[in-house]
Amino acid sequence: MWIVGAELTTQILIQIRDEIRRTNERLDGMSERLDGMSERIDGTNERLDRLERRQTEADVRLATEIVAVASAVREVKDLLARDRDTRTRIAKQEARVGKLEKRVSAIERKAG
Repeated sequence: MWIVGAELTTQILIQIRDEIRRTNERLDGMSERLDGMSERIDGTNERLDRLERRQTEADVRLATEIVAVASAVREVKDLLARDRDTRTRIAKQEARVGKLEKRVSAIERKAG
């Protein structure tokens, strides 16, 4: 009976050893997969870094353009204000010229 027990123990130990080997093989496969994923993550991080740089550059360009547009809007506003002032002055001058023309016509009629 001792030999049967020893054989049973040996068989159990052999099964444990074989299962450990299979587990190690699976772990090696998982390690390779993790290495591949790590490389993919590194590549993704590099692409994200490039994207972040491009986004920052685009933000700077956009901010620069917004400043330029704001400046142009101020210039247009100033031009419109000057144009409005000029139109007002012209209207006043035209009214004065009209009055003067009437006075000259009245004087010419009297003189004439």
